[in-house]
Amino acid sequence: MNRASRQFTLSGINLDKRILRIPAMRLRPFLWKAIAILFGALCTFQLVAQKHTSIPEEVEWTWEVRPPHPDSQLPNVLILGDSISRNYFPQVTKDLTGVANVYLMASSTSVGDPRLPHQMADFAAMEKVRFRVVHFNNGMHGWEYSESQYKAAFPKFLRAVRSLAGRDGILIWASTTAVRSDSANGARNHRIEDRDAIALGFVNSAHIELDDQHALMSKHGDLYQDDVHFNPDGAALQGDQAASAIRAVLAR
Repeated sequence: MNRASRQFTLSGINLDKRILRIPAMRLRPFLWKAIAILFGALCTFQLVAQKHTSIPEEVEWTWEVRPPHPDSQLPNVLILGDSISRNYFPQVTKDLTGVANVYLMASSTSVGDPRLPHQMADFAAMEKVRFRVVHFNNGMHGWEYSESQYKAAFPKFLRAVRSLAGRDGILIWASTTAVRSDSANGARNHRIEDRDAIALGFVNSAHIELDDQHALMSKHGDLYQDDVHFNPDGAALQGDQAASAIRAVLAR
């Protein structure tokens, strides 16, 4: 066999009725480049799929509360968060009696889960009010999502929060509190700190107010009710600080 005959053939390409032939040594770089492009596309596809996939927890829930008799002369305030926010919501309501109508939307759905913005939109459609202040947190659920996924999804979450506020609405971000001990389900303090840092980057860039619940409760390790939540005294402290932050922005 002569040298000219030892060639690879690419079928389907015909020039002047002759099959285009490319020597093997020249073909190999093209093959490796094609493989690299295909591999990159596959990785990108998998990442996009991960970003847009719901990963439900064993128990999924939402908890929504509206004031029984909202006063149309008072501003509307929303506490948006999870079971920790739900625990200090009664204290916020008490502290802001006569100051604001206080609503609650608490959910186990995490940043990174595509259901969350839809849940928030459904809540807004049901309540049919604009909120002068939205005090919000999300960081204690969704441990199957990586911190990179949390970061990638946070801007969309922030836009959904912003949509709940009126034109002159004010947002307050509440940092996620530490756990008493690391949990097997993924709730670990180094991950909480990473998520708080991610959120704070977006919050600072958007000039959003901060309610540093993490710093507050780090001083009260004796007030845990379980590994995640605080007892009534702890919840009262949290609610007092949240209410103070809300009062401050309403007074402007």
